[in-house]
Amino acid sequence: MFPDLISIGGITIHTYGVLTAIGLIVGFYVGLYHAKKEGINEKDYENAFILIVLGGIVGARIAYIIEHREDFTSFLDFFAIWNGGIDWFGGFLGGLAAAILFLKYKNISILKFGDVAGVSIPIGHFFGRLGCTSAGCCYGKPVPPDSPLRDIAIIFPNNPHCLAPKGIPLYPTQPAEAIGNLLIFAILFFTYKKKAFDGQILSLYLILYGSLRFLLEFWRGVTPPLPYIGLTWNQIITLSMVLSGIALFFYMKKKYAKSV
Repeated sequence: MFPDLISIGGITIHTYGVLTAIGLIVGFYVGLYHAKKEGINEKDYENAFILIVLGGIVGARIAYIIEHREDFTSFLDFFAIWNGGIDWFGGFLGGLAAAILFLKYKNISILKFGDVAGVSIPIGHFFGRLGCTSAGCCYGKPVPPDSPLRDIAIIFPNNPHCLAPKGIPLYPTQPAEAIGNLLIFAILFFTYKKKAFDGQILSLYLILYGSLRFLLEFWRGVTPPLPYIGLTWNQIITLSMVLSGIALFFYMKKKYAKSV
């Protein structure tokens, strides 16, 4: 709703970038707190975090460019992430690849680190989705005039830095996902206190966020559904997340039960 936070002397600081930075900082310290609980060396955690962020940024931008090639008119547009335009799943896959390579190299438990990531990602994602709301990216479909959700629809202003359609009531997919991520964080944060086995928090995150995003995709207006199946690529990925989370949860739970 407010893509420009401050404009001074022709220099504009975008709300999206500020909120994304806040999300990274908060996510870092939440992860650091839990990494210490897992016995992960602080320096290793910091190095892993940096590599994951870099891998995530590259993956997120590449995925967005592939999906929205028509939005890029100049070479510099490919790098202007401060204007918005990143794909969360591309970032997830890019960060995941960087994490696995680093953790394998340092011989750090992937599941322990996965639990740390599982509790820290949703709180960072919460701030990121607030940034999406300000920039108008990841917007929802138009709300029908007779829909009871018309009262909570978002109407984006006519701002050149706003990516959403202007002046049209849209489903509030960005704030809905932000609230969903905040709830997921709360659930996982308190579950972590009674964590029984490695991989528990990671698997629950995959299940909870995958379910949330799968449902929200029906109201998002960014990614069109695939022919014949009526689902988007994002929904296929989220289904994979949910199934992987369920499989991991019960496998590790069974393995833990045998060890006690």
